[in-house]
Amino acid sequence: MSGGRGKRAHHRVRTATLVVVAFVVLLAAGAGWAWLRLDGNISTFDADGLSKNRPGAGAAGQNVLVIGSDSRSGGNKDLGGGEGDVGRSDTAFLLHVYRDREHAVAVSIPRDTLVDIPPCRLPDGSWTSGRTRAMFNSAFSVGESAKGNPACTQNTVEKLTGLRVDHTVVVDFAGFSAMTSAVGGVPVCVPKDVYQGDLDPHRGSRGELLFAKGRQNVSGQKALDYVRVRHGIGDGSDIGRIQRQQAFLAGMVKKVREQGFNPATLLPLADAATKSMTVDPGLGSADKLLSFAMSLKDIGLHDIKFITVPWRYEGDRVDIVQPAADALWASLKADRTIDGKDAAGGRGAGPAAPASPEPVSGEGVSVSVANGTRVGGLAARAAAELEKHGFTVGSTGNAKERDAGITVIAFGPGRAAEARTVARLFPGAYVHGVAENGITVTVGRDFAAAGAGTSPAASSAPAPAPSAANPGTLSSEVTATARSADDDPCANLSYG
Repeated sequence: MSGGRGKRAHHRVRTATLVVVAFVVLLAAGAGWAWLRLDGNISTFDADGLSKNRPGAGAAGQNVLVIGSDSRSGGNKDLGGGEGDVGRSDTAFLLHVYRDREHAVAVSIPRDTLVDIPPCRLPDGSWTSGRTRAMFNSAFSVGESAKGNPACTQNTVEKLTGLRVDHTVVVDFAGFSAMTSAVGGVPVCVPKDVYQGDLDPHRGSRGELLFAKGRQNVSGQKALDYVRVRHGIGDGSDIGRIQRQQAFLAGMVKKVREQGFNPATLLPLADAATKSMTVDPGLGSADKLLSFAMSLKDIGLHDIKFITVPWRYEGDRVDIVQPAADALWASLKADRTIDGKDAAGGRGAGPAAPASPEPVSGEGVSVSVANGTRVGGLAARAAAELEKHGFTVGSTGNAKERDAGITVIAFGPGRAAEARTVARLFPGAYVHGVAENGITVTVGRDFAAAGAGTSPAASSAPAPAPSAANPGTLSSEVTATARSADDDPCANLSYG
């Protein structure tokens, strides 16, 4: 996207996936000896600012709100922080740990989402009036303190979701370089060469090469640069970055798990993590963190999921899509996983009914198709699938390069929404913006392996109203874009 959103990006370091610090700390359980020396690192925030009108605590799993704070204090500025003394939040997700302690899902909430912000406590003890249709990340800045206002953000999330937030963790990026170095780097996938001008489009030149195309490990400042890149990959929006941020977070969790819980890795990681964390009083000691972390040790990589709240663009802001979002919150409250399984630890009444995917309509959308493999007839097969859903196929043929493993959907200016509709027929495709007009689908070996007829089917039955007893049907946009911690880092990288 462009306009004010792009200008703000230049002035603020994106904390994006810096929340991996908290997420990894919460999941990397089993090294109790390491936590005992970390009490002095842990800071807590004042819980007096939590709303007196909160959702009730249920018998379901736990909810942990993780906030990425773009602090300018201390060493943060040296790592790219901007000017000013007000704590800001650019990234947040709600981690739901299911009651069976064998599943978890992190739900990203875009920072520009328009939400209702309830009354929040100011540093002087007074309370604000509630606001409607305000940017989600503005809740953290209520009171304009350097440490931000995590209680206000927690109040906002509870009002938005109807779920009780059991714990809140705030992470800054001061310890990020040390953390990524402690694990020996995180594997990432770069679909094209990325230059300094992609990181800072206002520099006026392409600049030096930051990342060569392909798979690679990043750590330290390099990791910061990777999670900040916006204009070189995707459609230039924060939404376009969320999938890549989730992929980075998944890669970090996977790397820690693969290395095992050994002192040489975990102690430096935990030290860096806790130094950059501020938590609610309920997690305010090493013993409390360890106790919670130990409850997560049996969650396998495939059962750690990453999704984004159902959304749509509203000008240069983001709106939450209903009733899809309410169905998601109801599913979490009922401890239903995103694929419909009962994860309530025996409380449920059996498996959920199969989800009925929403119909895909390509009416008025023209698409070109290219075969990026040496599998014969693949472009024609993809074209037939598109036409079956109402798309107009302008041309088919072979791509210049014929060794594509992953399907790529490229779109020109103003075509992001249409490209996302196309992407629903190609789960796992990489979607990105280009200078050329139109939309082009270059099918890869993933499409060949999937076979025909894998696209979502139309559903004529109306969705039931979601509730705790009836979680409802999750939209195909939620389920199709979900990422597991063991997924290929090159798959499903961007909405844009």
